[in-house]
Amino acid sequence: MILVDGQPATVVDVADRGLAYGDGLFETMRLHQGQITRLDLHLARLQQDCQRLRLNPDLVALKQELEAVAQACVGGVIKLMVTRGSGQRGYASDPQQAARRIVQHSALPDWPQSNFTEGVALFACQTRLARQPLLAGIKHLNRLEQVLARAEWNSSEYAEGLMLDTAGLVTDGVFSNLFFVRAGELHTPLLDQAGVAGVMRAQILELAQQLGLNTYQRPIELHELSSMEEVLCCNSLYGIWPVRRYADLEWPVGALTLDLQQRIANGE
Repeated sequence: MILVDGQPATVVDVADRGLAYGDGLFETMRLHQGQITRLDLHLARLQQDCQRLRLNPDLVALKQELEAVAQACVGGVIKLMVTRGSGQRGYASDPQQAARRIVQHSALPDWPQSNFTEGVALFACQTRLARQPLLAGIKHLNRLEQVLARAEWNSSEYAEGLMLDTAGLVTDGVFSNLFFVRAGELHTPLLDQAGVAGVMRAQILELAQQLGLNTYQRPIELHELSSMEEVLCCNSLYGIWPVRRYADLEWPVGALTLDLQQRIANGE
């Protein structure tokens, strides 16, 4: 099921600026029993990022369209895209042009159960994330860095890849955020120069605060990984996967990771 500006469709205008320039945003949301998980968090991030990119979608219509797809499809994944709409050739945009809304449903990926219980291995990606503070944290449509990074491995040995930015700092997974545990404290990369500030990342930070855990959003250098006691990756579709290996480093599936994983699965 696909809606484009509220109407069933499978195509968009070739002049759409999302296609021409990646001029827009997206959200990927889990659908369970007709309900979009963490919908309020997704919409809050979307609205915040729309303000940063000066996009002005009809949020009332957008929410109605999301609810219509959710009720019709019951379970799976909903991908929402907001573009600046169709425009003339060139980078200049018409401030009066209405933003385009695209809501698309698909099946939930069939991840191995071992990803949740035994943990995953991270591939050491060579593709670097560019540092651009104007776009840092935003889930914009320009995903070529992730496309190139994901093309670096084909082996099922790796469920995810670890990406550094062009300064060599640990930033993100290809489609996940990363957390590290040391001495009972939670560390995650500061995403003020590159990367995507995911909805699940925000929820884990909030949950950690509720649990009284010390949390740090800070620059993390690659050599620090050898001193970490647990590692986990997360996104809004699968929740939390423990990380058991990266390059020549290995970690156990730790107690704090399992506790956070269970709490997130239970909807805390």
